[in-house]
Amino acid sequence: MKKKKSKKIQVKSNLKEQKLGQTKNSAKLVLFVFGIGPIIGIIIFLYSKGFFNSSTM
Repeated sequence: MKKKKSKKIQVKSNLKEQKLGQTKNSAKLVLFVFGIGPIIGIIIFLYSKGFFNSSTM
């Protein structure tokens, strides 16, 4: 009986580790999209307004 319980616990812990891995990957993806996305958007906006064009006085 004790062996069966330990096997069930191991299976549950393996499932939890897999779910944790998936949530970590999705969290990294969300942080990347919401972290890098606005920066790229701001750069494109500034470029379209001529912010990066070198103007000589």
